[in-house]
Amino acid sequence: MQPSSRGYTAPGQMRRPTGPGPMYAAGHQTNAPAVSQAALAQSQQEELRRREAARRQARKPTDLDIDDDLAEATITDAAILYRKLRDQEKRLDAIMTKKRLDILEGTSGQMPSEGVLRLFISNTAEGQPWQLANDGNAGFNEDGTFDFADNSQARYRVKIEGKLLEGSDDADEDSELKASLPPMAPIKMSHFFKRVTVDFNRPAALQSDGFNKIEWSKKEGEADVDCIAFGRKSDEDLQVTINLYLDEQPERFKLSSRLAWILDMDTATRADVVQGIWDYARLFKLTDSEDERRITCDETLRQLFRHETVFFPNLPDLILEHLSPLDPIKLPYTIRVDKDYIAPEDGSTPPSKYMIWDVRVKVPSTTKRLMQAIISSPRHMANLKRIAQVNDDTALLLEKARHLNSKRKFLLSLSHDPATFVKRWTSSQQRDLEIILAEAGRGGGDDGYAGEEFRRGGKDGAWGTDLAREAVGLWLARQKGH
Repeated sequence: MQPSSRGYTAPGQMRRPTGPGPMYAAGHQTNAPAVSQAALAQSQQEELRRREAARRQARKPTDLDIDDDLAEATITDAAILYRKLRDQEKRLDAIMTKKRLDILEGTSGQMPSEGVLRLFISNTAEGQPWQLANDGNAGFNEDGTFDFADNSQARYRVKIEGKLLEGSDDADEDSELKASLPPMAPIKMSHFFKRVTVDFNRPAALQSDGFNKIEWSKKEGEADVDCIAFGRKSDEDLQVTINLYLDEQPERFKLSSRLAWILDMDTATRADVVQGIWDYARLFKLTDSEDERRITCDETLRQLFRHETVFFPNLPDLILEHLSPLDPIKLPYTIRVDKDYIAPEDGSTPPSKYMIWDVRVKVPSTTKRLMQAIISSPRHMANLKRIAQVNDDTALLLEKARHLNSKRKFLLSLSHDPATFVKRWTSSQQRDLEIILAEAGRGGGDDGYAGEEFRRGGKDGAWGTDLAREAVGLWLARQKGH
């Protein structure tokens, strides 16, 4: 199978709008532009919209259960069927949650299997002097000489392609399980690396653009690609070193010499280091009998931590100084722009012949890949959005039904005993008015309605006072404001 060339235009490539790239010098920084007033205003508007959306979300009804009062007011069969549907939904949610936890528990202890990633590195060239000579002496001077100082057309393009060898992925999985699973997309090259850098083995002053380093970094949410490519100007062969930084989860670190001697390993994850030190302390009975979290350091641990005693919860912080990033995988490569490599006359030698490297990588298990494929699939996301929309619509309908049921009870109470209903309703309105006027408790009688002074009109009554007129004026002003 030929390495894919789709990576040439994928987002993960090192490209720039007008040509190959991006390229920058090590340690080079750019000053951030000043924030304009328009950008600041737009940011404030976005923040206001976000807060308004949060308020609307908080006001959105979420109760999907039907209470007894509403069930009695609706069609009995419909309420019973709806409650049965809610019970089935709750059982289904519980079963799915349990299955998800079972899968996570079953895969949490699985170590990624090792696979072989085959890398194909090659380069092409264009605008080279020998190519221009074959193209009717284009780019040569009238006297037949070639100006190398102004050779702006001479370029090369390097491609780093990769393919996970068959049998490397899911090698530890059961064959029956693999046969029962739906087909999954192959793991692409950039999945295994978080950074790729290219160092030119020559001073930056001798480079055409003054840079002697190229870097590609994986961005969060970026799709994986099969190829990473870059191009520069040059009309001569160049020696480069391609550095591959592995992207492993959980991340492994290189251990200091003293810690590596204690654990008998050169690389490990943070969890492995903490577990190894804990096993060492228990093996040599260094834990306190009264508080097992306390470790009394022997001479070896004393030289490592420079403490007489350490607490187990503090180990993750104490080991940080003994951990360092893993060294990258270094691949030396010669960028050739000569005719024998780019366009050999020997028919048995292919043009731009690949240099092949095999790199051992950690391959995730089939179960984890399948779960990730299901969770991130467009169909799954569309189903979740549809379920959420149905839940929102159902909650709104139930909220509307509760309001309608309240109106129904209001009208039924009025029709059964109008006098008592009006009396109680008037008393309720009076209490609300008292609260608004900060006069709560002054006018209430034993029956819960206004006393004699509130039933008497005229200038001498309660309704003729300045406080009542001020309250009415305030109420009218508020109504005009709305």
